[in-house]
Amino acid sequence: MAKSNLDLIRECDNFPYYEDNRVAYTENLKKYHAFRVSGYDVTLGYILNTVVEKFPWSKEIWEVDSAAQTVTLLTSADADPAHRSELVAQSIAEAVKADCFEVLRGWRNEKYPVYGPGGEYLLEMERSATPLFGIVSYGAHMTGYVEDATGLRFWIPRRAKNKQTYPSMLDNTVAGGMCTGEKPFECIVREAMEEASLPESVVRASIVPVGCVTYTHVRDPRAGGEIGLLHPEVEYVYDLKLDPSVIPKPCDNEVEEFNLLSVDEVKEAMARGEFKPNCAIIILDFFIRHGILTAENEPDYLDIMARLHRRMEHPTASHCMK
Repeated sequence: MAKSNLDLIRECDNFPYYEDNRVAYTENLKKYHAFRVSGYDVTLGYILNTVVEKFPWSKEIWEVDSAAQTVTLLTSADADPAHRSELVAQSIAEAVKADCFEVLRGWRNEKYPVYGPGGEYLLEMERSATPLFGIVSYGAHMTGYVEDATGLRFWIPRRAKNKQTYPSMLDNTVAGGMCTGEKPFECIVREAMEEASLPESVVRASIVPVGCVTYTHVRDPRAGGEIGLLHPEVEYVYDLKLDPSVIPKPCDNEVEEFNLLSVDEVKEAMARGEFKPNCAIIILDFFIRHGILTAENEPDYLDIMARLHRRMEHPTASHCMK
């Protein structure tokens, strides 16, 4: 059965909303422990109960309160981000040593930041471990397209068959996660070269920042590793109109090929469920901004607009240059 555009949104932003059904939302939260850091009265992420049961928590580093369903990183009042990060790294290393979780077998050797109230930088952790803690992560996605007499066409890559996450699915032209200290623009410039062999000069000259998309995703088997892990994410979105002479090419082992697809071909692939869930909603965002998807031709237009910009339940940070 073909997927509607609202189906695609729901497939990506699939964590329940409190406003939709308060009882069901509250019942769903019983499956998770809140991740906290001592000294901060805020939930930084949600850890699946089954993860709490398997993780090798050290009592010197963590306080696990089963009654309150909280997991708290224990640090002194004067602890700095480096100290917190080291404690978390030690714990994750123990989990890797014990081979507790499949997601940690996909070690990325990249660090993702964790922010507290007001965007305060609290700590960083290995990227592959972030779904275990359910923290907010940040990324950048770019839609590369050409426009001629036939209309718009999109450069769409197919992910490698051996990729740990979402193998062989369709992706946005360029996409990647933002490491600690990285800004969205620099992230997408870097990824454009690494993933699509797009010259830095071309990207910097023509790329357009067009907003962001937010969602909270509950991981399914296609993501690789344990299912049910939470992935709240902020995606900074960019458009890049390319000259027909500029052709993206795979530059690493993450992409098999790029194909130039028409609007209708992209719509058909989305309806078949070929796109990675968060990439499908980036395409929907492009369609809305460019007048391809409108209130006149999409019956779920208002719901789609709202669901593209979920308010995060955990603290977030501004990436404004300072």
